[in-house]
Amino acid sequence: MDETKAFQEFDRYAFSARDFEFIRKLLLAKTGINLSDSKPQMVYSRLSRRLQALHLKTFQEYIQWLQQHPEEHEEFVNALTTNLTAFFREAHHFNILADHALTVFNKRKTLRCWCAAASTGEEPYSIAMTLAETAKKCNASVEIIASDIDSRVLTQAQTGVYDLSRTKNIPEDYLKKYFLKGRGAQTGKVRVSDSLKSMVDFQQINLLDSRWSIKPPFDVIFCRNVMIYFDKKTQLDILQKMVSLLAPDGLYIAGHSESFLHASHLVTLAGKSIYRPVSRSALRE
Repeated sequence: MDETKAFQEFDRYAFSARDFEFIRKLLLAKTGINLSDSKPQMVYSRLSRRLQALHLKTFQEYIQWLQQHPEEHEEFVNALTTNLTAFFREAHHFNILADHALTVFNKRKTLRCWCAAASTGEEPYSIAMTLAETAKKCNASVEIIASDIDSRVLTQAQTGVYDLSRTKNIPEDYLKKYFLKGRGAQTGKVRVSDSLKSMVDFQQINLLDSRWSIKPPFDVIFCRNVMIYFDKKTQLDILQKMVSLLAPDGLYIAGHSESFLHASHLVTLAGKSIYRPVSRSALRE
């Protein structure tokens, strides 16, 4: 394919194959996400908003802007990272979480959980609701760290306001207990209660960074539907670091489309997209 040839379907802003390749390489360097050849339409759609906001006419101008304004890199990453999420998505994971919490609380009175792809907050708040119920029964405490690379979605998560239509998967008793219904200008929306918000510590973390600003051990790590965007080497590098942060009896919870059978030296399958760390002694052998 001619690298300078513009993609025909993109007519508002000039966008060439060379532009796409630059963007793909920059995103890979910043986040470890490796875009496939089938993603020009997605890139065009998401970054066109940045061109419009900056009053630029072509993607070449935007690339020059990126090179001259490093502060734009955060907006660039925010625009291209995927934020598909829902409350209690893959519901069986939360049943397993509740059972595991009971096991942990029989040994110790504090459970630590890391949600490594917090997005707009639906997943960490689902975790918080599940653990709040179990912790109350056991007179125990919970610490939840929720992280994402996208600063924009983290702000939304911390605000904790959602359209009522997004709460259909939340059990009715949880909805009454942990959410406030909007009135007036906020009609049709709900807000997470302060008590639930206080359970979650939101942080911006790039999984590609050599060091993360969190301390082990964790009893549970949720990292769902994230690894699919990384190549196998990056997957293994991140998984190895995460496993090192898990308690020996901890759980690593992956997405339904992710498999780590190629990482049997790090984790063993313990259920549907549920993994346990290989014992430390086995790792040393």
